[in-house]
Amino acid sequence: MFKNLREYLSSVFRRDPAARSVLEVLTAYPGVHALAFHRVSHRLWGWRLRWLARMFSQLARWLTGIEIHPGARIGKRFFIDHGMGVVIGETAEIGDDCTLYHGVTLGGTTWHKEKRHPTLGKNVVVGAGAKILGPITIGDNARVGSNSVVVKDVPAGATVVGIPGRVIGPKKEDAKTQAREAMAKKLGFEAYGQSPEMPDPVAHAIDLMLDHMHVVDNKMKILSSALEKAGINVNLEMPQLDVNNLEESPPSSYPQRDSTDTKKNS
Repeated sequence: MFKNLREYLSSVFRRDPAARSVLEVLTAYPGVHALAFHRVSHRLWGWRLRWLARMFSQLARWLTGIEIHPGARIGKRFFIDHGMGVVIGETAEIGDDCTLYHGVTLGGTTWHKEKRHPTLGKNVVVGAGAKILGPITIGDNARVGSNSVVVKDVPAGATVVGIPGRVIGPKKEDAKTQAREAMAKKLGFEAYGQSPEMPDPVAHAIDLMLDHMHVVDNKMKILSSALEKAGINVNLEMPQLDVNNLEESPPSSYPQRDSTDTKKNS
């Protein structure tokens, strides 16, 4: 038991630079107190002493401001920082080394007596005020941004932000994404191709333009090859875009009209 306690306290010191001493963590950290109460109430829940288990969890809620249902399953080295307003539902499952900040809700979306709360993998971090709702799965090493509302599964290692929560990493690496990045690099700017979980209209518009330019570029290469076979040498290579000087005069590789032509037309 003391070995597990030392291991847990070490994990708290690693995740909270404000921790000064073991005495401070044991006496002034409501997240630690709430977890200790939950270990007891969960054991009572398993023994089918349901009313007593709820009384223990209710006492913990009153003392710490953290509500953890006795039926929730929580792994090792679970840490709640600050803690006020955290709610963890009955069928929630939390893996080892997870961290929750204040105001987090692991809530249900149905009134049926079934699995209705989230499952968090190992080493998941959930930011302050985030809401994770329904019987969804948050993969290992995932990060949920503050005040996000997550209602869909999150892959391992991903970061989720916004309302509704959208995945911003890891980036999806498929053939279309690679083609977009290659075209963007050719034009001279950094691509930010979106994934289906990111309904960003600006990113979607840029992706469509990159797809169109990729088709045009291939057509230009085919046309250039046909002209060369016919004995006509023409350079159809796309000039490099200088993103640092967009407001200055156009690059010399672009054909420019003579000022005398402008005067004649006027």
